[in-house]
Amino acid sequence: MSRRPGGPLQPPEGVLDGPVASEPVFDGQIVRLRLSDYARDDGSTVRREVLDHHGAVVMVPVEDDHVLMVRQPREAVEEMMLELPAGKLDRAGEDPLEAARRELAEEVGREAGSWEYLGGFYTAPAMITEFIHLYVATELRPSNVAPIADERIEVVRVPLAEVPALIDRVRDAKTLVGLLRLLRARAL
Repeated sequence: MSRRPGGPLQPPEGVLDGPVASEPVFDGQIVRLRLSDYARDDGSTVRREVLDHHGAVVMVPVEDDHVLMVRQPREAVEEMMLELPAGKLDRAGEDPLEAARRELAEEVGREAGSWEYLGGFYTAPAMITEFIHLYVATELRPSNVAPIADERIEVVRVPLAEVPALIDRVRDAKTLVGLLRLLRARAL
């Protein structure tokens, strides 16, 4: 990985060498699975199953003292989830802000006049390369983008004053990070 996500806000604790050997196992539409061998300083080698992912974005849309969230089915865990709107980067190197603009329009039907980057985070760095970029979107206005029919998304308006109590109910990691960083940034 030549360019590290997160930028100057979040420099890595250290950088490791890439794999000494890698074998592709599966190449899907969203992730690619590989078996990779990494050399350690002591001369030993470790094998890791790695899921490569282009990354994603998550947005905290704030409108009229409310956070716009989405309730949607998450078939992988067989639950309905209350989440912040989010989406994947469609290709390697896609500008995260452009992806955030697209996803905000598709998921909650809004465009934002102001975007604030609050850094990002790896979802599960022991096994997946996915890095999620976090934005606060404000100065919202309706978008002309039609929602994607098969996503079955319900927009839920949550008063900012209720966000601290909502933290204990949220079961989605990107939503927890987004709401906690919003609370810290806004001193709520």
